[in-house]
Amino acid sequence: MQFTHEHREIQKTLKRFIDEEINPHVDEWEAAEIFPAHEVFKKMGNLGLLGLCKPEEYGGAGLDYSYSLAMAETLGHIHCGGVPMAIGVQTDMCTPALARYGSEELKRQFLAPAIAGDMVGCIGVSEPAAGSDVSGIKSVARKDGDDYVITGQKMWITNSLQADWMCMLVNTGDGPVHKNKSLVMVPLRDGPGGKLTKGVEVAQKIRKIGMHSSDTGLIYFDEVRVPQRYRIGAEGQGFIYQMQQFQEERLWCAASTLESLNHCIQWTIDYAQERKLFGSTLADQQWVQFKLAELKTEVEALRALTYRACDLYVNGQDVLELASMAKLKAGRLNREVPDTCLQFWGGMGYTLENKVSRMYRDGRLASIGGGADEVMLGILAKLMGIAKR
Repeated sequence: MQFTHEHREIQKTLKRFIDEEINPHVDEWEAAEIFPAHEVFKKMGNLGLLGLCKPEEYGGAGLDYSYSLAMAETLGHIHCGGVPMAIGVQTDMCTPALARYGSEELKRQFLAPAIAGDMVGCIGVSEPAAGSDVSGIKSVARKDGDDYVITGQKMWITNSLQADWMCMLVNTGDGPVHKNKSLVMVPLRDGPGGKLTKGVEVAQKIRKIGMHSSDTGLIYFDEVRVPQRYRIGAEGQGFIYQMQQFQEERLWCAASTLESLNHCIQWTIDYAQERKLFGSTLADQQWVQFKLAELKTEVEALRALTYRACDLYVNGQDVLELASMAKLKAGRLNREVPDTCLQFWGGMGYTLENKVSRMYRDGRLASIGGGADEVMLGILAKLMGIAKR
């Protein structure tokens, strides 16, 4: 995969926006444990950054997925993990199935405002007793006339405290667990930033060890009434749609890791060249040189894997295996790189304000969210024919 001039121009636009509108406020948003999603998303929507690979008739740019990957990579320039994750939910996690399988009405009502930055979306899959095991969700949507009546709860939901709608995976039947689920668009509020829909309760804000600027919540649904026409695609196909959606999510996760890991390494190199010890600098120690060189090599190997997966995906191939590998490797490096770099920073690395320590906290989620490392390994073992399907 080769980035074109158009790819690079989009990256330059986004990087300039990050430098002017996001990074100057990151410390403030991290301390507040939330960022103004509606304000930030509207500015990004005005720049055409929230729908790069979405259909033009709904405000998107109609480009292929490589542009979304280029954007994800540039989001790694943000000096925290919470804000890029929230943006990624909007662009690559709660909207792919809507854009691919949603009706004209749904695209006009939910996709177009999300691309414009007028509405904030979230994806509702995880529950208190069902995270990596998507088939184990318990939320139910029963039919009542022309409506679904939804009861259940969703947990660990990014953007949930500010979201206007949720792309929600619910049980709509009693059949096999992989064939009884549907994706349903659920309005959480009566309008952008408005009052909660009847029966929707944002029960609590979940405090986390990292990703502080990203709002994460537990949401209850008590007899929430939604028209059946708000279902995305065919009934009972929600599990399949969500698995397809996960491919883009996992590629996004890998791509968004690349630049942030390189930042972590470069920050550490800069510090090591200044830190004096034993009559020289930390950077003069061969162990430090070799370890940072190894880490840089690992990041570039992840880049090659991610680019290859994206290239095949753009050309219409199934990349379940490669996307799972990239997600797995990204999770591992998000643990290894900040941990190693933090060690070289010594006591300075153990301070709360240090950017490397923030990466250490934020990066730990990559091995859990979007499918844990063990789920990725399980997928790969099945595809390799060494585990039962």
